[in-house]
Amino acid sequence: MYDMIFKRKSFHLFKNTGDKKISIEELNKIKNELKKLVPLNENIKIDIKIVRASETSCNKEEEYCILFYSEKKDNYLQNIGYIGEQLDLYLVSLNIGTLWYGIGKGENYNDLDFVIMMAIKKVDADKFRKDMFKSKRKNISEIWKNEYYKNVAEIVRFAPSACNLQPWFVESSLNELKVYRIRPNKRGIMPTTKVDYYNKIDIGIFLLFLELCLKENNVEYERQLLTDDESDKAINAIYKVGV
Repeated sequence: MYDMIFKRKSFHLFKNTGDKKISIEELNKIKNELKKLVPLNENIKIDIKIVRASETSCNKEEEYCILFYSEKKDNYLQNIGYIGEQLDLYLVSLNIGTLWYGIGKGENYNDLDFVIMMAIKKVDADKFRKDMFKSKRKNISEIWKNEYYKNVAEIVRFAPSACNLQPWFVESSLNELKVYRIRPNKRGIMPTTKVDYYNKIDIGIFLLFLELCLKENNVEYERQLLTDDESDKAINAIYKVGV
């Protein structure tokens, strides 16, 4: 998955992305991949459906949408972000473009709440990102305190987020990384009441990127997931590193 970090991009509109279609074989591969996704918290019930674009409120010229459902428990939004981003990176490996579509509407399913959807479409290989480092992201100093594991910080900051708000901050030390959700001063197109909601999903995405980067750098870790206290700077996870 790590290599796909450099390739992925958010397709805000699937226009001029090629004429290929997602094949039945690829759909079956995706369905099999759903069984392999690793949650942040295995005690949170989730479900995932793949439906045709015409069955959703999304209108980005996609072929299908992936709908994510969950029971409401502590960290359920972070859990969906963590799981969904694994799927995102897998899809990129198949040259299937993706978009976390936050404003999509969905009905509850199997007694689980609709959380978010992801729009997908087969995309020509040359339409993916060619140089990730040209992407608009915060400087390392804005998201990472102290000098420890800066090689990890350099890559993890490219995690996708709603309206590119990048609502994360890491306090680093030799043996510990503390990950916070930071309430941003701006909100893009998101309603004020939804900022924390989507930012918690973003934190789950960020945690996946962080762990992929730690593994790539052969840094062993143990994760402690914490309950977000809804503050402006809410600690979400502590990583014991080099353990």
